[in-house]
Amino acid sequence: MESQSPQRQKRSQRDYSLAFKLQVVAEVEKGELTYKQAQKKYGIQGRSTVLVWMRKHSILDWKELPSMSQKNTPEQRIKELESLLSKEKEKVHVLNVAIDIADELLKTDIRKKYLPKQSKKQNPRS
Repeated sequence: MESQSPQRQKRSQRDYSLAFKLQVVAEVEKGELTYKQAQKKYGIQGRSTVLVWMRKHSILDWKELPSMSQKNTPEQRIKELESLLSKEKEKVHVLNVAIDIADELLKTDIRKKYLPKQSKKQNPRS
């Protein structure tokens, strides 16, 4: 025989009023609480419930913010930086070629000429 005593059931979904949602969102936006602290303080069960509210009701644009879980590994960051470096090298090469072509067409010397360093003469003070 199975006897089931009446136990308190956890609700899988709870309805929150719009005013309550806006209050929580405002506290998180002001920096008074993190979204996790708001979950604990108000007993909000869902892990992403407050984040969903932030996306829906926030005056800040939370949809465009990168998520914390997308941190690059050092290898990914190195690849990204190497790619940026190669693009910058290509830009420098294109600009140098353009300057060379302009020099030939205009019969000028566009590049800055550096003067040799002048020797410092000491002025005798009397």
